[in-house]
Amino acid sequence: MNFSSRLFDRIRIGPSEAEEVVEADARLCDHPGCTKAGEFRAPMGRGKEGKFFQFCLEHVKAYNATYNYFAGMNDEALAAYAKQEEIGHRPTWKLGVNASAARMAQRGRVTGGQDSAEVEDAFGLFRGRVRREQERAESRVGAVARKALETLDLDDTADRAAIKARYKELVKRFHPDANGGDRSREGRLQEILKAYQTLKSSGLA
Repeated sequence: MNFSSRLFDRIRIGPSEAEEVVEADARLCDHPGCTKAGEFRAPMGRGKEGKFFQFCLEHVKAYNATYNYFAGMNDEALAAYAKQEEIGHRPTWKLGVNASAARMAQRGRVTGGQDSAEVEDAFGLFRGRVRREQERAESRVGAVARKALETLDLDDTADRAAIKARYKELVKRFHPDANGGDRSREGRLQEILKAYQTLKSSGLA
């Protein structure tokens, strides 16, 4: 046999099945005392999302068998997590409030008597609209109650005593007994009675 043959230079002997070769720049298994390659990732746990251990096959199996993300959480924390899980742990706001509005409210910036918008009304172009919106917001009665007040010839500034006094006055005026039994104005009386009941149910009378 010619040992000086060039064929010997091309012969490569692979590692045995019982032997594992770890490259110099490969990461070792994170299990204490293990010198095998850490080829498999395993999550570090709650509070360390996005961070991983590197284990060999043997130790990643052992780690996964005992891994519990919720270890150490009490019942309240578990309930809170379950509630957040329903919305995918995304931030939420109350209905009608977006992120921009929430930030503005937190800063406490006020323009024109209301929460600041993205663009401030430096030239007063929207003052009329703001005033109308404020008047609607400050109005203590709804459309139905306002119509009932109009039936009694009152506006929405009338208080409980004024409403009651006006009601008594109109009933006496339009009641058939006060008109010699004449029922021609009974329709108007029915409107007054209905309007007063509406105001009572609204808490205004």
